[in-house]
Amino acid sequence: MYEILLVVYLIVALALVGMVLIQQGKGADMGSSFGAGASATVFGSSGAGNFMTKTTTILATIFFVLSIVLGNLTAGQIKKTDEWENLEAAPAVESVTPAQTDVPATEEKASDVPN
Repeated sequence: MYEILLVVYLIVALALVGMVLIQQGKGADMGSSFGAGASATVFGSSGAGNFMTKTTTILATIFFVLSIVLGNLTAGQIKKTDEWENLEAAPAVESVTPAQTDVPATEEKASDVPN
């Protein structure tokens, strides 16, 4: 169920971004560049909106509802643990002696200066 909601959530998010990007702005008319765009109302002069604005509203509502549902499902999956619950001593770490390393030890002193 969670995976299905997550896929639907991603599809709605991409569709919402696409719908917002292809819409024309309210001030994009020819007259707005000459000062006529300032007389527009809050919701624009076209009334409630056309198909694209209604679709954007529906997609935004679905996006927010799915966000809340997925947040609640995710919060229910995470098990909160107390870090003071396990106070045992850490296991001892084995120390490596120089004889067990990969590089062999030599008796002569190595020098970076060529002879």
